[in-house]
Amino acid sequence: MTHEELRQIRLFRQHLTDKTDKITVARDLCGIQCQFMSNAFHSLKIRCAEPLDPETFSEGLVKNWTHRGTVHVFPTDDLPLYLYDEGIYRSEEWNDEYYKDRIWVSGERKRFFAELILKSIENGTCEREALRAICRENGMTQREENWAFDPWGGIFHTLCKRGFLNHAVGERKAFALSPIYTPMTAHDAKREQLRRYLTHIAPATLRDISYFFKFTQAEIKSRLSELPVEHFTLDGKEYFYLEPLKTDYPDIPPCIFLAGFDQLMLGYQKADSIFLPAEYLRGIFNLAGIVMPAVMLDGTVAGKWKKKGKILEITPFRTLSAKEKTIVSDTAEALWGDEMGKISFLGIT
Repeated sequence: MTHEELRQIRLFRQHLTDKTDKITVARDLCGIQCQFMSNAFHSLKIRCAEPLDPETFSEGLVKNWTHRGTVHVFPTDDLPLYLYDEGIYRSEEWNDEYYKDRIWVSGERKRFFAELILKSIENGTCEREALRAICRENGMTQREENWAFDPWGGIFHTLCKRGFLNHAVGERKAFALSPIYTPMTAHDAKREQLRRYLTHIAPATLRDISYFFKFTQAEIKSRLSELPVEHFTLDGKEYFYLEPLKTDYPDIPPCIFLAGFDQLMLGYQKADSIFLPAEYLRGIFNLAGIVMPAVMLDGTVAGKWKKKGKILEITPFRTLSAKEKTIVSDTAEALWGDEMGKISFLGIT
């Protein structure tokens, strides 16, 4: 096994060289992180065999908090997998271990506003700000509002985690009532999440797996013992995976425009990435917690990109040859077509 072969395997398993449909991608990759919906759309677009229609993009998908405590889009059928049984499914108990730091909001008040929000959404009022206005009209104090509409989740986080709500799949800040489902046990859910990772994101090290799920390495080792894992060693590091590896994989594409928060960057310990040179790490993972959209050339990050309307800005991290600039431009035109206008190479070129 070489680093080049490992890159080929990961690109294939992550559907960057084995394109398929959006539901399969979102299922195999353990959801698509989506602080910004445009990133999730692009992440699926570059992995899908057929063009994605923005008008029907959300069909079959939901948006909710999952592993790492972050919001992902994933197939509706996977609700039991990520919102697994923690003894709180459809719980209406608000006295209140779930928000210990908000004990000054009584359980009775929390229940009142939770029921008000759910009823309002059922009646068609789904936008976050419209729901805020309804709560104010019904006597919500500023202190209660600071809790309920906390930017990190507030009452909506609780209602989502308890299986009452999902985020609307789209750019707008809105919510939808969740379908009824039967949660998996935490043990079975975490084992299935790990199985998918080992099948579609691995080969990976224990550090990679821990970074992705925020599981402890002791927990990972325990769960690995329940699965028929295989492994190999490369440069003194042990890599684990499921499903036999093929003898040949597609060539690494000359250029890939990864999404912001792309699974290829988030799937492995960033300091150990075989795709991201250490000297470029802060160019992609900034100190504010944003994961920038990366431009990869021959399987290695060489810069980042930003699209404003029809203008595409490329910020290289090193000098690009004339041939590399042509490859980048040709890839962009093939990817965006009529949406593509001017391409600007900024800084070092």
